[in-house]
Amino acid sequence: MPKLPTKLVQASLLPLLLLAAVGLNGCATTSTAQPGILVEQPLTPEPQPIPYRTEIAIARINEIVTSPEVTDEQRARLFYDRGVMYDSVGLSALARFDFMRALRLKPDMADAYNFLGIHHTLSGDFESAYEAFDSALELAPDDQYVYLNRAIALQNDDKLELALRDFRQFQQIKPDDPYRSLWLYLAEVESSKEQADKTLTEALPKLDEKQWSRQIAAFYLGKINEQQLLAAASADVTEPKQLAEQLCEVYFYLAKWHTLQHNPTQAIEYYKKTLSTNIYEFVEHRYARLEMAKLRQQVVVQDLHEHAH
Repeated sequence: MPKLPTKLVQASLLPLLLLAAVGLNGCATTSTAQPGILVEQPLTPEPQPIPYRTEIAIARINEIVTSPEVTDEQRARLFYDRGVMYDSVGLSALARFDFMRALRLKPDMADAYNFLGIHHTLSGDFESAYEAFDSALELAPDDQYVYLNRAIALQNDDKLELALRDFRQFQQIKPDDPYRSLWLYLAEVESSKEQADKTLTEALPKLDEKQWSRQIAAFYLGKINEQQLLAAASADVTEPKQLAEQLCEVYFYLAKWHTLQHNPTQAIEYYKKTLSTNIYEFVEHRYARLEMAKLRQQVVVQDLHEHAH
């Protein structure tokens, strides 16, 4: 995918099954302003359904994985493939179990360690997350997305300097990718808004103009307003899945922006919209619930502090 590649799937022993794991069916959200008149609401995300092909592919793996003719290495790959499919439809516990099964059979699967690191981050087990990410990098030093995921874990564990090191390394690998600059900005702004603005301003001319997400960076720098950004997210969309993906992203980054503006209520509303798209494999969807929980906790702590005084 041309956005943050959160589906980290290697070539499979069963390409047909992995092919079956892609392709979402969907239709636009509608409302009726007048009787008999269909009115499209492009900025209201419709939850994407679980692809029928993914369900069939999981069922086929269920049949194959227990076959005595399958070698341990093949079985490990099947567990991994099924884990990726579970992950793509939001069945995180089942995905995690399959990644662990895959690693027991084939301990050198870097991608499985990366996925486990993500799941440990989401559950708040940061030490296990670091172990998993470090294992992934030992096995595949060139896997750039491990740096992103480890950086997110470090940031959530309040290890900002270490997080910035990984975010910068991830951004420097492909400086024309708007998403990499956005994640770096969201880390830098925690220590210095002036530095974050400077870094993003310098990066903006280099960002790929073909990617609509460049407009998110422009918004963060005050060059366009919120309504213009929302319009950009739904412009030139050719199919419902693309709309859901772009809304998943724009709502997440708007939520982060409103958090920085101390608008927790609006931020939480945008996180809810991010989650409502059901684009589970996107990094924005993956971490939206964690961000929402952090924000709610901050509001509770702030209220307690204010009442104490």
